Amino acid sequence: MRVVFAGTPPVAVPSLERLLESGFDVVAVLTREDAPVGRKKVMTPSPVAQRAAELGLPVIKANRLDEATVKEIAVAEPDVAAIVAYGGLVPETALKVPTHGWINLHFSLLPAWRGAAPVQHAVINGDDVTGASTFLLEKGLDTGPVYGTLTESIRPDDTSGELLERLSLSGAVLLVQTLSAVAAGKAMAVPQSGEVTLAPKLGLEDGHVNWQEPALAIRRRINGVTPEPGAWTLLAGQRFKLGPVTLRQDRKDLAPGQVLLASGGTASALVGTGSCAVQLGLVQPAGKKMMAAADWVRGLGQREDVRFE
Repeated sequence: MRVVFAGTPPVAVPSLERLLESGFDVVAVLTREDAPVGRKKVMTPSPVAQRAAELGLPVIKANRLDEATVKEIAVAEPDVAAIVAYGGLVPETALKVPTHGWINLHFSLLPAWRGAAPVQHAVINGDDVTGASTFLLEKGLDTGPVYGTLTESIRPDDTSGELLERLSLSGAVLLVQTLSAVAAGKAMAVPQSGEVTLAPKLGLEDGHVNWQEPALAIRRRINGVTPEPGAWTLLAGQRFKLGPVTLRQDRKDLAPGQVLLASGGTASALVGTGSCAVQLGLVQPAGKKMMAAADWVRGLGQREDVRFE
């Protein structure tokens, strides 16, 4: 079966590899154009582009599927297109190119969390279970009929990055199973049913911690935006980045945003919330690298005036 694979970030790489391992003929790989990375803004191929090059696969780089790109896909004569977090819309002209259409691996149990950031929203909202779905791509946003699903429990300390990594591996298996069923003429796509929730892309402001919220909601938000777009607060007017935190049910005496520094034998930093305190893990003060909160505390010395905003 001739497959065009579309994907961009690291979570799409396992699906590409699994398709090849399972004997599918990947005739082209579609990914987004090189993008600036790091402080020096070095133009860098996407993780999928890098892996495709290593595997000797032809690569099509495009941020949007214009007429020229659609023609390039058509030249590959795909039986089906498999798409995993490509990061761009597929127009109707492109949807018609593969014989069996475009099959999308989406990291949610559709119709829950349709959109660009399903795992992040699931973590932020405190879902107990998420999963992945393969569905037939159509004009609407993640609205197509579903071929198959899998479920994955969300652990209390899961970050979206950790959860996505697990789903990328199990989802790759689901994608191969779906395409195998399509190739055998045994696949059945079922219309979506249930409550629809949306998961739009998260921006920088979504990572700003509101210390008035309960500690559990704060932990979920921090976990949900880790590693991207990242959690942060303000300290003396400058952005102060935060890694995952631990709930401290034994401390309810701190005002929201109040920071208690303990620089004794075991240095630590507690922050007040709308309920109990949280204990900081990794932090990144403005202009510095990520570090253990204990090291940051030791560097501050004895201070009682630290407050986050």
